Amino acid sequence: MKLPLPFAAAPRRPRLLVVDDQPINVQTLYQALSAEHQVFVATGGEQALKLAREKQPDLVLLDVVMPDIDGYEVCRRLKADSTTADIPVIFVTAHSDEHEEAQGLDAGAVDFIAKPINPRIVRARVKTHLTLKQQSDQLRQMAFVDGLTGVFNRRYFDERLQQEWLRAMRNGTPLTLMLIDIDAFKPFNDRYGHQAGDDCLRRVAHALAAGLQRPADLLARYGGEEFACVLPETEVQGALALAQRLSEQVKALAIEHADAPSDRRISVSIGVAGRPASRPGEECGGSIAELLVRTDRQLYRAKNAGRARVCAE
Repeated sequence: MKLPLPFAAAPRRPRLLVVDDQPINVQTLYQALSAEHQVFVATGGEQALKLAREKQPDLVLLDVVMPDIDGYEVCRRLKADSTTADIPVIFVTAHSDEHEEAQGLDAGAVDFIAKPINPRIVRARVKTHLTLKQQSDQLRQMAFVDGLTGVFNRRYFDERLQQEWLRAMRNGTPLTLMLIDIDAFKPFNDRYGHQAGDDCLRRVAHALAAGLQRPADLLARYGGEEFACVLPETEVQGALALAQRLSEQVKALAIEHADAPSDRRISVSIGVAGRPASRPGEECGGSIAELLVRTDRQLYRAKNAGRARVCAE
């Protein structure tokens, strides 16, 4: 599951994944849906699973009979993967008896459309399930967003870090973590008051979120005045350069802080550590708990060295 930041969300056409091994069926569905939707196409089960993980479509239109993996198994695998489990699946099939429909619903589908398709019916069904998914996503987002700052909360951070760690292991890609702490925040609260402290947290959160460059990068409020960034497919060296830019963006807010360690303005200390690239499936870089400990150690290095700086392992 991947949710956009509430204040960073940009309107886009809904994404559909059409899965069918027959070109005429693909063409018919594409013609019916491409005017209002971004349509991706897969002609087999394995390709469909790969595209679903990479493109994160809003809805999958899935044929049952395919040469490599049948649609029921594709649907089961989509629902078993935490990164694709929330994507609704509609079977588009010539099989319309009750047994086939029950098997599809048991696999996790939300609807069936019979072949040959009626374009108006397809568009209506797709619209209905996209609306339901949008409402469901909004409810999940409310549960995963920090009410004060508008960025993701600790609960969502924990889930996404677990997902990205497993993905990095599976694909052999690097994964880097940042922990970001607002320097001398307690003295700031004591001097300027908690309302000013809340405003400071919001402004820093927005500055950090605006500095992230890719949709896959995640910012969350880790706790108190501390934030965390999960950076998939990013080496430590690249994350270090990003951390420096984020630090400068926070300084550029020019939030007055008479008790600051330097410059009489709000600053942040950042710790960076990561899991290196590896062979797919290889266990390297320890565990998630060890990654958090290593990143936290770098954060304390930054704070003990005078704050308002970045340290990386």
